[in-house]
Amino acid sequence: MAAAVLLAAFIKGAIGFGFPALGTPLLSLVVDVKTAVVVLILPNIVMDGIQFVRRGAPLDTVRRFAPLLLSGAVGMVLGTRVLTLLSPRAAMLVLGAFVLGFVVLNATGVTPRVPARWERWLSPPAGFVAGVIGGVTNAPATALVLYFHAIGLTKHQFVSSVAFAFLFYKLVQLGAVTWFGLLPWSLVGPSLALTAVALASFALGLRVQDRLDQRSFNRAVLGFLAALGAWLLVRALR
Repeated sequence: MAAAVLLAAFIKGAIGFGFPALGTPLLSLVVDVKTAVVVLILPNIVMDGIQFVRRGAPLDTVRRFAPLLLSGAVGMVLGTRVLTLLSPRAAMLVLGAFVLGFVVLNATGVTPRVPARWERWLSPPAGFVAGVIGGVTNAPATALVLYFHAIGLTKHQFVSSVAFAFLFYKLVQLGAVTWFGLLPWSLVGPSLALTAVALASFALGLRVQDRLDQRSFNRAVLGFLAALGAWLLVRALR
């Protein structure tokens, strides 16, 4: 579990996202998906908080994406409720499908552009979809990354917006998993330990984000996710 978190936290630090998308399927190799989702919430909250304030916490980001976050909170609660009803096999199948979908969309470069005048109306449904996906799979990045690219954010705006949105969603998700009984005290200790592990690797990843060519590194991440997502699908279907 520690090795999985080290890798996922490093990648999140390097490219600004990907911790739950990579960490959840990696942890599902040794524990069930529901446990993997729950124990990774706290590390994600801490890292997104650091990432959001690292270069300042712009209030215009908070105001701009308030509708997206509010609708995403509703979707996160709904998605968490769906998670409590899924069998481990079904959860693994959903997770594998979304991982592969994330890879395919990024690899093919299918990123529609959203005119500025449409953002006000598209933010609420985009947030809701991302929240539902995040509640079920612990990986809301699939929808949010595409949406933030589509509205034409710069690199700094993108990293800051993703961090703030994930921070908000994860706080809502933490409340939801507690309410639905998915976070027993027996998992609090492991989650805190994994948070400490994640921070060490996350700090190294942040240095890479500042210095390394992200395009080539992201290609390696996508290749790994493609293999992992395919393996999860095969495992679930068998």
